[in-house]
Amino acid sequence: MKTLYLDIFSGLSGDMFLGALLDLGVELPKLEYELAKLGLDGYQLRAERKHKCAIEGVKFEVLLTDEPRHEHTHGPGGHTHGPGAHGHTHGPDEAGHGRTFAGIRQMIQRSALSDWVKGKSIATFHRIAVAEGKIHGQPPEEVHFHEVGAVDSIVDIVGGCVALELLGKPRVLAAPVVEGTGFIRCAHGRFPLPAPATLALLGDRGVAITQCDEPSELLTPTGAALLAEFAESFGPMSGLVAQRIGYGLGTRDNQTRPNVVRAVLGEIAASVQCSVFSVQSAAPAIKDESGNDWETDTIAVLETNLDDINAELLGHFLELALAAGALDAFHTPIQMKKNRPGVLLTVLCAAGAANRFSELMLRETSAFGVRRTFAERRKLQREFVTVQTPFGDVTVKLGRLNGQVVQTAPEFESCKQAAAKAGVTVKQVYEAAARTVV
Repeated sequence: MKTLYLDIFSGLSGDMFLGALLDLGVELPKLEYELAKLGLDGYQLRAERKHKCAIEGVKFEVLLTDEPRHEHTHGPGGHTHGPGAHGHTHGPDEAGHGRTFAGIRQMIQRSALSDWVKGKSIATFHRIAVAEGKIHGQPPEEVHFHEVGAVDSIVDIVGGCVALELLGKPRVLAAPVVEGTGFIRCAHGRFPLPAPATLALLGDRGVAITQCDEPSELLTPTGAALLAEFAESFGPMSGLVAQRIGYGLGTRDNQTRPNVVRAVLGEIAASVQCSVFSVQSAAPAIKDESGNDWETDTIAVLETNLDDINAELLGHFLELALAAGALDAFHTPIQMKKNRPGVLLTVLCAAGAANRFSELMLRETSAFGVRRTFAERRKLQREFVTVQTPFGDVTVKLGRLNGQVVQTAPEFESCKQAAAKAGVTVKQVYEAAARTVV
């Protein structure tokens, strides 16, 4: 599987993230074209090849034209937000206090961006709204963004989602999170690092953070939100074959490390070779007390019984939940009290996302409550292989247990594309791919 590894040894910000993805091959004109669908005015994009500590990479910037620049000035003791944090001109829904989460969500939903970019962008902003709401004692819908509500931060977050889609929506992994020491000056005063929003964002996701001896901010709230939304896990590289490497450059010159983020795009190292296809597999799981090398994780299972929901709203919710990153979402016919027919609506999601999807169920359906349980999963080690069929190459998913293949499943979209090119039915391609693996 295509994998993007973020080597965040010097933290992460939105502009560094986009700089690294541009260095990996995302084309700036395509990024500009997609961002124009947002209908957000007052900015220009600039990406230049520069050097930071003798490392060549891309310095990405959002240049504001209609409002003062959202500046970050880094001194020896920390970080201060310039006039863009408070002094820019607000739209009619901002009331002079920064854009609201509800306003940003509406802007994204009304845009012509893809459903995937819309879902991921809204999910990222929702994480920030929840974190800020906890800090200030407000519901997420009422939170006014200051720094992350400025034009440049909106471009960073939505642009980051667009860039990932342009790269083919790779799996995202990241190095352990580090942050500097000292203080920042932001919209609400002077705070010690990590910034309150950064700490809350990572805490809500269950991500550990370690401070280092760099006397300034390394990880911004925007960078933390992108990591919380996209990174599946945090740790050292394991079995990654680097195909392309990109560097996103920061502005400040750090004292203890280069102010860059390194993004590695590649595939997990091949562990099995076969005469008819090459296997790209994840690092092997560690055997547990049962002696099986299956993978394990914990997910949230969210459920609610509904007997009064419009079928169109139910279908809309499933699309919304899946676009927002749910592992699965489905409904099952049930019989409820007073012999009324109803549905059991179920959402499976990462444990750290349980609050977010619980709120989504309560807002977007007729539910008055959501039941939550946490379930352990046992999963086969998954491998994606390319097989040769009479109709062309097809991707097949394999499930291995203790080194043996126990499940095979040709990928439908891959079969569909091969069938269209060969002028045959999808069923023919599917069966040919399955026979090749066996």
